[in-house]
Amino acid sequence: MKILVVGGGGREHALAWKLRRDTPGARLFCAPGNAGTATLGENLPIAADDLDRLLDWAQREKPDLTVVGPEAPLCAGLADRFRDAGLTVFGPGAKAAQLEGSKRFAKEVMLAAGVPTAASEVFTDAAAAIARVRRGPGPYVVKADGLAAGKGVTICATALEAECAIDAALNRRAFGDAGRTVLVEEFLDGEEASILALVDGERVVPLASSQDHKRAFDGNRGPNTGGMGAYSPAPVVREDVWPIIRARILEPTLAELRRRGVEYRGVLYAGLMFTADGPKVLEFNCRFGDPETQALLPRWDGDLGAALMACAEGRLDSSSIRWRPEACVTVVMAAGGYPGAYRKGDEIRGLDEAARATGAIVFHAGTEMRDGKVVTAGGRVLNVTALGADIREARDRAYAAVARIRFADAHWRTDIADRALRPNLPWETKSL
Repeated sequence: MKILVVGGGGREHALAWKLRRDTPGARLFCAPGNAGTATLGENLPIAADDLDRLLDWAQREKPDLTVVGPEAPLCAGLADRFRDAGLTVFGPGAKAAQLEGSKRFAKEVMLAAGVPTAASEVFTDAAAAIARVRRGPGPYVVKADGLAAGKGVTICATALEAECAIDAALNRRAFGDAGRTVLVEEFLDGEEASILALVDGERVVPLASSQDHKRAFDGNRGPNTGGMGAYSPAPVVREDVWPIIRARILEPTLAELRRRGVEYRGVLYAGLMFTADGPKVLEFNCRFGDPETQALLPRWDGDLGAALMACAEGRLDSSSIRWRPEACVTVVMAAGGYPGAYRKGDEIRGLDEAARATGAIVFHAGTEMRDGKVVTAGGRVLNVTALGADIREARDRAYAAVARIRFADAHWRTDIADRALRPNLPWETKSL
């Protein structure tokens, strides 16, 4: 069996790790992969957004299953092109992927489906957007409409902060074409959680809950990042909430897409805010979350490849997806300066020692091999992950492994999963 994983981050290393464990005899390829995936299979020198070369390789090599990790190639239509060529691919087509590719489109779908979400207005003109926030009331959330690598959302306590965010997106083009349109949303007060579900076109099977940490620094301070850590399960997602999530959010969204003639096959990721009025959707993503996947897959008790194949082929069976009772915590070790400018090429030491720590798994994100050494090659460098009997034990084991790893100017948050252990802490969206 041949399996191709498209992408080169921590999410893709976690996917490759789980696929290798479940299907040890498979030939595993990663495009482009990283220093971690290179130990599990063959890295291909093809960028995740190079659709032509990916398709050319796949038509020659005919993988039995392709798993697309990042959102950009999905939004660009990679899954469509593979399916048109008769290849089995896990991931939604371009029309369905617009749930992530365009926040405006996602909001239209939610409103049509009656899915609970924040009120918002859409702007392409900075002056009009600024006039809106000056009318109040705040706080505000300003979102770039398109893909911005997890950094296009700004939470603004005041009208002045909102004006700066609008100016950055619409006038200074901080997010390029992704910020040509912005949404100004009401601020939702509550606690966040990530709900990922497998969808095979008809059936939807939610996965275990998780919670991400977006802000760069301890205490939920600093700019948004692609994610500085995650844990699973998330205590805020109680058992009695799952039927509400399915009936009010997941199923109506998919039904509205079908009404529009759009089939969804892949992961549907709902970023939820648990408010006093119940869960509301902050955003949809069209792929496995990063770093949520790194906290979910070590808990997955079953064959990931078989589940993804069944999902891609429209025969998903919920009985094939089971969860280990342990909790899991992942801590992102980032390069100095991230999410701003950062240096590359620094040697990473201590990886073997960290991997020997009890319960620990080190997923590579921004790494590469150079002259026989593992060096930094991205902003989020490593996802240091651990299982434990509960969140506290998993967290302690993850940080014990972090302590064994060294590279220049490394930084990480020291409070990942604190919210689960100290429920009275304010959630980060309250830390304006």
